[in-house]
Amino acid sequence: MTRHGGRILADQLAIQGVERVFSVPGESFLAALDGLWSCGIPNIVCRQEGGAAMMAEAHAKLTGKPGILFVTRGPGAANASAGLHVAMQDSTPMICFVGQIARGHRDREAFQEVDYRAMFGRVVKWVAEVDQTERLPEYIARAFSVAQAGRPGPVVLALPEDMLSAEAEALDRPPVVVPRPAVPDLGPVIARLSRAERPLVVAGGSGWSAEAAQALQVWAERHGLPVAVSFRRQDYIDNRSPAYAGDLNVGPNPALMDRLARADLILALGTRLGDIETRGFEALDPARDAPALIHVHPGAEEINAIWSAEIAIQARAADVALALAARDDSLPGWQPMQGRARESYLGWTTPRETPGAVKLEQVIAHLDRVLPEDAIVTNGAGNYAAFLHRYYRWKRFGTQLAPTSGSMGYGFPAAVAASIARPGRAVVCLAGDGCIQMTLNEMSTAVQHGATPVVIVCNNGRYGTIRMHQEKHYPGRVSGTELANPDYAALAEAYGGAGFRVETQEAFAPALEAALTAERLAVIELMLDRDVLSPGASLSDLAAG
Repeated sequence: MTRHGGRILADQLAIQGVERVFSVPGESFLAALDGLWSCGIPNIVCRQEGGAAMMAEAHAKLTGKPGILFVTRGPGAANASAGLHVAMQDSTPMICFVGQIARGHRDREAFQEVDYRAMFGRVVKWVAEVDQTERLPEYIARAFSVAQAGRPGPVVLALPEDMLSAEAEALDRPPVVVPRPAVPDLGPVIARLSRAERPLVVAGGSGWSAEAAQALQVWAERHGLPVAVSFRRQDYIDNRSPAYAGDLNVGPNPALMDRLARADLILALGTRLGDIETRGFEALDPARDAPALIHVHPGAEEINAIWSAEIAIQARAADVALALAARDDSLPGWQPMQGRARESYLGWTTPRETPGAVKLEQVIAHLDRVLPEDAIVTNGAGNYAAFLHRYYRWKRFGTQLAPTSGSMGYGFPAAVAASIARPGRAVVCLAGDGCIQMTLNEMSTAVQHGATPVVIVCNNGRYGTIRMHQEKHYPGRVSGTELANPDYAALAEAYGGAGFRVETQEAFAPALEAALTAERLAVIELMLDRDVLSPGASLSDLAAG
């Protein structure tokens, strides 16, 4: 059957089980838009390619399937790079289709011409340009495999507009079978663990599932092992579990970092043990320290890249967790050590009062008390997120959407994508006043597609994280960190949502209840004291210190 390239492309997406795509339309891929219409694949039309890319990435995190993005050439692709960078650093499977100039116009600096292999070559897992219409099924099948195999990540396929609109006979490819390395005999792992006195399990990476998270918890509780999670992977174990020791994050519990440094054996499940997890390679320094390490990772290129593994296992961490829980091993048991790690976590998460009439630590504590266990909580980057990570307890897998890349603006698009993918679930986004302004135009997308997230904007009138570092290194010399903000509640109403302005702590609970039952986009603006910076320091603290 002869089809134009756009229809061939859309047919492949349908075969691969794509539920929806995210896009900002462009004339360079009109045939693809026509193909999506013919196949009935929903197209979530966004307002800027960065937001669209972050929605696709969040959709992939939530569903475990590659997020699909369509953007136009030149500026569209450049805007999308923010979300592609998130997907690469977060190991999230994603495929970005980029419109491209006609093949006959190459190398003439045609309108919006870009060499995408050069542009994205070091940003994504694989980038290619499709020159022959009949080869679209081949390239798309390969893209789905590359995005999901080994360490998952993003793929970019450039689509010349004349190739996409041309007609051809093309053989459809079947659904991709993603290669997965088998879990080896775990006897050596158990034997090595049995000799450890101060073991620590660190769980992270991507490719986990609710079943694997539960298996990790059961196995760790059975043997008294403390479990730490890597940055923004806090939903990999119920935070109420006696095995949960906390997260290795940007503002970590010093006692947990000390525990990592003193561990005589680290079982790294899926994590790369990067700079965030090791406090800038200070708690563990690859040039100085040689921790005893059992490293489990699906990407062979990640094992021994920074740390030399005593036992190296190329496998998905989720599969290993399931296999460990299924074993009936006799291990020494480290319950007293697990108890001390747990007590340290509980002490660290006891809130410290912040200045002002609205207290962010109490806001988070209230969210922790009243949100359903399956509520999806999202955030971007900023000091406000430190309150969330420290005081909120994630209770189920698949309820945390946050960029390990530290990308500002991520939380709101992620919340929109989550609300579309999981209608009926409570979705709450926490955002700073600087963070939300990166992507707040996606309020229009939320209203258009029926998304109903609750967005809590933490307004302290500044880029708080940068101001904090500024005060530490250049005290009193304020430059580039002050913000002029709109009335966020009024802005939400202008878009067709509900808006609430909270100026006292007592006003937050009723505002949240009204927002959760509004059945439309809702924004709660928290008017924070300008002295508030982080859970551990205020502006006046830094000035006095």
